Amino acid sequence: MTLLDKLDRRFGRYAVENATLYLVLGQGFVYLADAGGQQLTSKTVLIPDLVMRGEVWRLFTYVVTPPAVHPLWILIYLSAFYFFGRTVEAVWGAFRYNAYLLVGFVATAAAAFAAPETPAFPFYAKSSVFLAFATLLPDFTIRVYMLLPVQAKWLAALTWALYGYAFYWGGLSTRLMIAAAVTNYFLFFAGAVVRGAKQAHRKRAFQQRAKPKKIAHECRVCGLTQEMAPKTAFRYCSQCEGMCCYCPDHIKNHEHVTKDQA
Repeated sequence: MTLLDKLDRRFGRYAVENATLYLVLGQGFVYLADAGGQQLTSKTVLIPDLVMRGEVWRLFTYVVTPPAVHPLWILIYLSAFYFFGRTVEAVWGAFRYNAYLLVGFVATAAAAFAAPETPAFPFYAKSSVFLAFATLLPDFTIRVYMLLPVQAKWLAALTWALYGYAFYWGGLSTRLMIAAAVTNYFLFFAGAVVRGAKQAHRKRAFQQRAKPKKIAHECRVCGLTQEMAPKTAFRYCSQCEGMCCYCPDHIKNHEHVTKDQA
C-alpha cells in the first residue's frame, strides 16, 4: 500500500467531491466579471511581491484566474477542463484527484516566488490534468474542433512538445510554471512511466526472440543465395554429410560431401 493510499484511507472522507466544477465556476465568474469591467483578474492573480506586502489571498484565488482568450475559446477551454478533470476524478477517486491538484497548485505558487514581481498563472498546473487523463486513458478518442478524431496519447505528445518549446523560448516565470507542472505529473506517474518503459522493453525483447529467423540458402557449388534469387527453389542433398544446400542447377550435378570433408 502506497503512502497516498494510506492517506486516502485516513483522510479520504474530507476530500472535495467534483473539485473541477468549482474551479470551472470560479474561472467563469472571474472571466465574466472582467468582461463587465470589474478587472477581477488583477485582484486574483498570483503576484508574490504583492503577497509579501499583505495580499495573502492571492495564494488561494489565483487558481481561478482564467486565461485571457476570446469568449468562444474560454467556453471550449472550461468544457474540456471539466471533462478531463471529472474523468480523472472518476478513475482515481476524489482524494487522489484533490491531492494531484493541490500538489500542482502548491508547486506553482512556490515556484512563482523565484520571480516575485512576475504574475503567475495556473495554466500549466491545470493542463497537467489533461496529461493525467491521457496517461490513464491513452487510447481515448478526442474530436478536435468536434471533427478530427485524435487519440489522447497523441495530443499528450503534442502537449509535451509545446511544453518543451515554451520552456526553451520562454522566460524564467514560464520555465518555473512548466517545471512545477512537470514535477506534479511525475510525482504521481513516475512509477507508471517506469513500469510502462520496462514492459515495452520486455515486449520488444520477446518479439525479437520469437521472430522466426530467416534461413539464408546458399548453393555450395556456385554461391548463389536466396537474396540474389528469391524465387529459386534451393534443395538440400540427403547423400551429403551435413546440411549442404544446392541450387537447381547443381542439386543433381555435384560431388557429394563426405564426413571427412564436412
